Amino acid sequence: MTGDITTYIESFDSEPGYLDWAAFGPLSPVVRSEVHADAELLGTGRRSSVDLVNEHVDQSRSHAASVLGVPAEQIVIQPSTSHGLQQAIYGLSGTLLLSRAEYPALTIAAARAEASLGTMRAAWLEPGNGFVTPDVVREALTDEVTAVAVSLVDFRTGYRVDLSALRDVIGDRLLIVDAIQGLGIVDADYGAADVVCANGYKWLRAGRGTGVATYSPRAVDRLTPVLSGYAGVADGLPVDEVPEPSRDARAFIVSKADSLAAARLGSALHEIHEVGVATIAAAVEARATRVIEIADENAIPVITPREPEHRAGIVTLAPEPQDAGPLAAALANAGVTITPRGGTIRVSAHAGTDDESLSLLAATLSAYVAARAW
Repeated sequence: MTGDITTYIESFDSEPGYLDWAAFGPLSPVVRSEVHADAELLGTGRRSSVDLVNEHVDQSRSHAASVLGVPAEQIVIQPSTSHGLQQAIYGLSGTLLLSRAEYPALTIAAARAEASLGTMRAAWLEPGNGFVTPDVVREALTDEVTAVAVSLVDFRTGYRVDLSALRDVIGDRLLIVDAIQGLGIVDADYGAADVVCANGYKWLRAGRGTGVATYSPRAVDRLTPVLSGYAGVADGLPVDEVPEPSRDARAFIVSKADSLAAARLGSALHEIHEVGVATIAAAVEARATRVIEIADENAIPVITPREPEHRAGIVTLAPEPQDAGPLAAALANAGVTITPRGGTIRVSAHAGTDDESLSLLAATLSAYVAARAW
């Protein structure tokens, strides 16, 4: 769907200078309203009110399906991205190919599974620039590799993977994707992946606890539901028996979903669906382009790809080593919220990031560079 983005942009009411959406997304007005309404319903103790809130679980799955472009029956609500990824990686047999530079949700799960279960082995990529490109993956593939895990958008550099191109490269192997830095702002071919995991507390503005995961029929067929709990069976509460896991995505659930978290997730996803991911992605791209321009105007190197098709909302600045700390401090003192890490400065603007915030970034960088020249 492609709708009017004006109302969506006007819903951003965080303080000027907030450029840290890749770390945390301040809750949207529609999510905050949903929280208050559902809390009042659960405060009544009426069965009808409780049931009404519980309906948000299936509603959120439906809204996730509309945004991800996959059938709702392939979607489950999880507490976090890590919960979904661990379900996939712990259930994997064979060799998992992934980069050492991935976010720890992937690398730690792979290391723990390899050490504890003995059913899978991690094969580590070490791309020089941190970009897990289709060519890098192609060169590392062996017959032993049964799955590839990757972030849709790299949390360090902002590099965006082409899921369709990766699918072409890996063939029939499983493709496991950490999509937390792209869900809702990247118009990707999520159906090309077998497992997609994300959380709504960043770009979706839904708060923590709002995880979502997809498991394709191929994933259900090949993954062992090691962490499957009582909610992962086909027919209700399994009392006095231990049935087999469900033969669909439900197998990768431990317990019932948090209906309040599902309500927040569903509200955020519905808002995105009404506007259209492509429309939001274009607005995010425009803000990211302006951040790159500001960096260029102040001769501050950028390690994020400049091609729009290879980036999303993250722009990572790489000042001279001696400038990284002082520049991050200058931004903080000026009221610009960013993430400094390992000598880099990660700037992440959303569709609703206003001109005042970008002007504040520009003014602070300019003042720092001018002072350094003296």
